[in-house]
Amino acid sequence: MDPIRKTRLSEQAVEAIETMIAQGNYVPGDRFLSENELGKELQVSRSSVREAVRILEVRGRVSVLHGKGIFVAEPPEGNSFAEWIRDNRASIFDHFEVRMIIEPKAAWHSASKADQDSLKAMEKACQLFEENAGKEDMAALVKADGDFHRLIARSTNNRTLYFLMKTMTRSLSEGWITSLHIPGRIKKTIREHGAILDAIRDRDPERAEGEMMRHLSNALSDIRDSMTR
Repeated sequence: MDPIRKTRLSEQAVEAIETMIAQGNYVPGDRFLSENELGKELQVSRSSVREAVRILEVRGRVSVLHGKGIFVAEPPEGNSFAEWIRDNRASIFDHFEVRMIIEPKAAWHSASKADQDSLKAMEKACQLFEENAGKEDMAALVKADGDFHRLIARSTNNRTLYFLMKTMTRSLSEGWITSLHIPGRIKKTIREHGAILDAIRDRDPERAEGEMMRHLSNALSDIRDSMTR
C-alpha cells in the first residue's frame, strides 16, 4: 500500500481502507486492523485514521467495539445511516448537549475578542466547507466544519475553551459526521455558519450567541427527525 499524501488525508484514508477491505478477502465479522496498524500502513496520523473509521462506521462498512477493535460489517441493507443513529443516539445527544452549553458563549466571546487573523481563518474554514459541499468529500467537510468551530474557540484567547473544542473536533467527531450525512444539512450549515461569522465580524456578541444556538439546535432537530423516518 502506497503512503497517503498530505492532501485530503481522511478522505483518502476512507478510500484506502475500503480498498483494503475489498482486496483483503475480509468477510463480515472479521477483525480488521487497529487504528495504530492502519496509521502505520497508510502513513497518516492516528487522528486521520480515527476520523476515517468513524465515517466508515456511519456508512455501515465497519463496526467499532470499544475495547475489542474494528470489525468488518455486514453489507449495508436499507438505511444503514438511520440504524447507526439509533444505535448511537445517547452519545450523539450527549455530544450536542455539551456543545450547546459551551459554543454559544464561545461565539459571544469571539465576537468581542476575535482579531483580524482569527476572522480570516474562520472565513477560510467557511470557504473550504462550501467548496467541498458539492464534491461528496465527507472527510473534508467534517474537517472544515470542525475547524470553523475550533477556530471560534481559539479566537476567544481562552486556552481551556480552545483545548476542549480541539479535543471534541479531533477525537469526538461523531456529531459532525452524523449531522452532515443528513440530506439538506450541508446547505443549511453553509447558511448558518455564514450567519455566525457575520455576527462575529459585526462585533455583535448577543447575535453571535443566538446564531450559534440556532445552528446547533437546527442540527440536533434534523438528527431527531431522521430517527423517525
